[in-house]
Amino acid sequence: MTRNRTQKLRGLLLTELLFLSWLPAALSADYQLFARTNLMAWCIVPFDAKQRSPEERAAMMEQIGFRHFAYDYRAEHIPQFDTEIAACKKHGVGFDAWWFPTAMNDEARLILDVLRRNHVKAQLWVTGGGNPTTSPEEQRARVETEAKRIRTIAEAAAPIGCTVALYNHGAWFGEPENQMQIIEQLKQGGIANVGIVYNQHHGHGHLERFPALLQQMKPHLLVLNLNGMTRDGDKVGKKIVPLGQGDLDLGLLKVIRDSGWHGPIGILNHTDEDADARLRDNLDGLDWLLPQLDGKPAGPKPKPRSWREPAPPLAPK
Repeated sequence: MTRNRTQKLRGLLLTELLFLSWLPAALSADYQLFARTNLMAWCIVPFDAKQRSPEERAAMMEQIGFRHFAYDYRAEHIPQFDTEIAACKKHGVGFDAWWFPTAMNDEARLILDVLRRNHVKAQLWVTGGGNPTTSPEEQRARVETEAKRIRTIAEAAAPIGCTVALYNHGAWFGEPENQMQIIEQLKQGGIANVGIVYNQHHGHGHLERFPALLQQMKPHLLVLNLNGMTRDGDKVGKKIVPLGQGDLDLGLLKVIRDSGWHGPIGILNHTDEDADARLRDNLDGLDWLLPQLDGKPAGPKPKPRSWREPAPPLAPK
């Protein structure tokens, strides 16, 4: 075996181990897919009517019962990075994921340094764009280009124990089939610490094929972020809705449960509402749905604090 091939295999083994670092918790005896201990708060930093400080945010999550947190930020939050991590540690909230730049720029290097100094091993959630490709040749070229972009981030993340999660945010890059091709391209090059974080609120166009898509994503899926889902909800003012308020929620939860996938479940704010209220609305909806998964009576449907059914569109004159 050549030296280069040996180094490549060692790198592949290392990144595989990093990619599987969440497995002990997921496979523990007390693991439950939809339990509070497996839920991750998401989109609660710039998306929060009360604009909480790091301390207030961490205290809120502890009070609600969240043990996991995915961090998103804006430029004004950069000076607070270390403070944010310290507050989460103080309140027993895991700093599990970070909305990450799309390239290895100065901001990306700063984030990695913050994670290294604070001994945090987080998922780096990375997005992308692009129009649909129009030929097999263009598709192959796009996959190669995007794999090179992600590779630079993954290689920088691996030495400090971090993984990269491709985030479906629409466009070409947001299609899971394209993300899986990128991941396969990376694995062929010895990079294996890259997976997928799937967001239901960006997946309205995937509803018809979601059961099959989930099975395809399973080997790569690091986090699944839930949302109240209605067919064509993104076209009728229901793109982001609390759990339990979408008419497809129960069926989708059954698909997720029956898939056999084990991993963290994200709970979404991503609105201009009070983050506390929207997180609690989602948890109320989840608590209402879960008994129904086992055929038990539903009970009264929860009334959200932070959401109202949008008015129907006016009929054409």
